[in-house]
Amino acid sequence: MGDTSFLSAFTVGDAAKQLRGNPYAPLLVQAAEYAQTYLSTINDRHVGIPEAAFQAMDVLGGEMPEEGQAAEAVLRLLDEAGSPATMAVMGGRFFGGVIGGSIPVTVAAHWLADAWDQNACLYELSPVSAYLEEVVLAWLIDLFELPADSGGALVTGTQMADVTALAAARHALLQGVGWDVEADGMFGAPPIAVIVGEEVHATMLKALALLGFGRERVHRVPVDNQGRMRASLIPRIEGPAVICAQLGNVNSGACDPIAEVCEVAKATGAWVHVDGAFGLWAKATPKRSHLAHGLEQADSWATDGHKWLNTPQDCGIAIVRDKEALRRAMAISAAYYGPLSKREPMQWCPESSRRARAVELWAALRNLGRKGIAAQIERTCSHAEAFAEGLCKGGLRVLNDVVLNQVMVSFGSDEVTERVIDRVQRDGVCWCGGTVWKGHKAMRISVSSWATTEEDVRMSIAAILQAYERETCRML
Repeated sequence: MGDTSFLSAFTVGDAAKQLRGNPYAPLLVQAAEYAQTYLSTINDRHVGIPEAAFQAMDVLGGEMPEEGQAAEAVLRLLDEAGSPATMAVMGGRFFGGVIGGSIPVTVAAHWLADAWDQNACLYELSPVSAYLEEVVLAWLIDLFELPADSGGALVTGTQMADVTALAAARHALLQGVGWDVEADGMFGAPPIAVIVGEEVHATMLKALALLGFGRERVHRVPVDNQGRMRASLIPRIEGPAVICAQLGNVNSGACDPIAEVCEVAKATGAWVHVDGAFGLWAKATPKRSHLAHGLEQADSWATDGHKWLNTPQDCGIAIVRDKEALRRAMAISAAYYGPLSKREPMQWCPESSRRARAVELWAALRNLGRKGIAAQIERTCSHAEAFAEGLCKGGLRVLNDVVLNQVMVSFGSDEVTERVIDRVQRDGVCWCGGTVWKGHKAMRISVSSWATTEEDVRMSIAAILQAYERETCRML
C-alpha cells in the first residue's frame, strides 16, 4: 500500500503544506484495494443485506466527533461497516429495480472525474465537461433518431429530466397564449391541461407537482391489460395541453403507442412528452425498436444512463425538440457569468453547481458503440424471457407479456406471494422486489445489468422455485 504513516497526523488544516507532495496517493491506493475486493467478491455474497450488516452500521453513527480521525481510519471504517450494508447491484443477480450495475469503464471514468472535481456549470470553469456534454447529447439524439437540432441537458435522473422537459413545455405552451411564466409565475396563468395514462409512473406525478401542475388535476386515460395508454380514449381538450406518454411500464415493460398518441395531439396542438426512463433504449436495438415507433414525432423525451446503459448513479437525460423553449425555461444570468458565447451547461438545466456526469456517459457510449448498446439491451431482454419461461415451467404464472426486461410473477394468493418474496430476499441468492398489478401482489423481476449471465438466471430461477416450494409446504 505504500507509506501511510503521515496520515495519522494529517488533518484538513495541514492540507496546504502537503499539496506539493500528493496527499491523495495513499488514500486512493487504499480505496482502490477496498473497491477491488468489493467487486471481486460481489457474486459470492448475499445479494441483499443481512441483519448483521444493518446492526454493524451503528458504528458509523453516534455523536459527531470533537477531534477528527485519521483519513486512513475513516476510510477503513467506511469499508468495514459500509460495504456489507450495500445492495449487491454490481453483481449479476440483483433484479429488484431497473438499476444497472455500472460497466467497468464507467466506474474508472467516474473515479477520474472525481479526481478532476470539475463544476460542470460553465465552459470557462470546465471546458472538457462542457464539451463532452455537447458530444454525448449529439450522439444520443442520433442514436434515438430524434430531430437533429433538438436541445438537451444532463441532470440527476429521469424524474429531473421530466421536470426539465416539462418546464420547456410549460414555457412554450404559455408563451403561445401570451403568458411569460418565467417572469410572472403560475399565479393567474392560463390553465394547462395535463393528460397521463392510468399506469403513469409515480415520479412523473412528482415532476408535475414540482412544476405547479399538481398530482390530482391530471386527466387519466384508461390503459389496456399490459398498461399501455389507449390513445383513442385521450380526451380532446382545447387550449394548452401536455400529454405524458410512457416507454417502459415499470411493472410490465409495455410501451405506449407513441405514434397514435402524437396523431391525437396534432388535432389540438398538445405537447407530447415521453417518459422513457428505460424503454427509450429499445430504440437502440433493431429487434425492439418497433416498441418506440413514432418516437421522433413527440416534443420532448426523458431517459437516463444509470438504468439500461449501466453508467454510475446519477445520470439523467432530457431532450427537447424546441431548444429555444428549453433554453428560455432554464436561463439564468448574473454579472459574473460573462458573455455566453458557447453552450453553457447551466443554461440548459435546473442545476448550477453540478458534477461532470457527461464523463462516464461519454465513456459508456464510446466503449460500447451502437452495436454494444444494442447487444446489452437485447441480452438483458433475452434473460427476462428466460426467467418467464423457466418460472412458467415451474408451475408459476407470469402476469405480463415480456416485451422488454420486466417480468411479473404470481405465486397464487397475495399472502403466498409476499412470503415467497420475503424468503427469496432473505436467502440472498438473488434479490427481487414486490409490486401490485391489477389489484394483486406480484414479484417483479427487472433484468438491467450487463453483469447478469445465463448461469445467474438459472441460479435465480432455482432459488425462486425452491422458495415457493418451501413456503407452500410450510402453509399446508
